[in-house]
Amino acid sequence: MGTSLQLVDKLVPGANLESYVQAVSSIPVLSVDEERELAEKLHYEGDVEAARQLVMSHLRFVIHIARSYSGYGLAQSDLIQEGNVGLMKAVKRFNPEYGVRLVSFAVHWIKAEIHEFILRNWRIVKVATTKSQRKLFFNLRSQKKRLAWLNHEEVKAVAADLGVEPKVVREMEGRLASQDTSFDGPMDDDDESAYQAPAYYLEDRRADPATQLEKADWTEDSNSRLMEALSSLDERSQDILRERWLSESKSTLHELADKYGVSAERIRQLEKNAMKKIRKQIDDAA
Repeated sequence: MGTSLQLVDKLVPGANLESYVQAVSSIPVLSVDEERELAEKLHYEGDVEAARQLVMSHLRFVIHIARSYSGYGLAQSDLIQEGNVGLMKAVKRFNPEYGVRLVSFAVHWIKAEIHEFILRNWRIVKVATTKSQRKLFFNLRSQKKRLAWLNHEEVKAVAADLGVEPKVVREMEGRLASQDTSFDGPMDDDDESAYQAPAYYLEDRRADPATQLEKADWTEDSNSRLMEALSSLDERSQDILRERWLSESKSTLHELADKYGVSAERIRQLEKNAMKKIRKQIDDAA
């Protein structure tokens, strides 16, 4: 096994996938006794070499699982690498006392890492964020046997199988059918097709003079009303609000309490009352 392990060490799936698969296939499968012996060394003694042999002897299973996700348009080498991460996590957590083979235990971890990778990279806009949406995403992908949209009865059947509402299935089906669109359009587009890109028909109002003037007037008016409302307060209340909200180095309640010789709770009450008066005066002036 040593020669095969050394060969695999020099390869990664992305460098030469065919050579990687051949090298992995040459690693013998562990017997039940061999696997348990290595698992016990890792679990009870922290033997790193045992962990390495357990990982290497199961790389072929990662390739097998990764191939079942070839329909997502992602590089097979990337799927295998993510699956390998899941395998390593499984080996780290594997307890020989579970009474099952490592491959049965590792399937969940391998698929979990591949699922995460697919959901991160399959679309620019995320198609599934919650646990239930992720389950629906992969189940719906596997249950759709044709390219056409599901009919009403098929939607009900899928919804019943997955324990969700039919409208949720329809929504996810729409996400699966959607395609990412470049904002600027491909570089090699001709003049006619280029104008179909969103950059040409989505209006950017940020540089509109009328909008900028309106925003400036609104800001000036708001500041003016704020200063007018602030000036209507007594000197102490003005100072508290300035120190608490308008100063770069804001004062704490306790600092202001020491300044005015009152409790921090009293400063909080004065601040609250002052804010209430200002809001009322600004609303009345609007």
